[in-house]
Amino acid sequence: MVESYRDLDVWKRAMTLAKEAYRLTTSLPKEELYGLISQIRRAASSIPANIAEGWGRKYPAEFIQFLRKANGSRTELETHLLLAAEIQLCRMEQIDLLLRELEILGKQILSLERSLARRTKT
Repeated sequence: MVESYRDLDVWKRAMTLAKEAYRLTTSLPKEELYGLISQIRRAASSIPANIAEGWGRKYPAEFIQFLRKANGSRTELETHLLLAAEIQLCRMEQIDLLLRELEILGKQILSLERSLARRTKT
């Protein structure tokens, strides 16, 4: 039974990803604190925050809108991670698991969005 956004698997996965993204940024060069570190952390924390905010909205259509924002933050995070590896701030091996989890999360977000859309049509 889902009683809170904290019960949603999609939110739980997003929170785990955000924690892992924060952990990764602790190993990045300090001169990136206001650059990629900040961008990675903001994008990562935005994903579960948007899922939670959407849950708190009154209408399913609003929840869908926030799921789309969460997905946008997901792809933003993926891009920042890939850039960090491309410019050799980290190794691909360090972000591989995060990238796989981001892919799974994207599928979960889309599945939840479609489920909500079906409910609004009936």
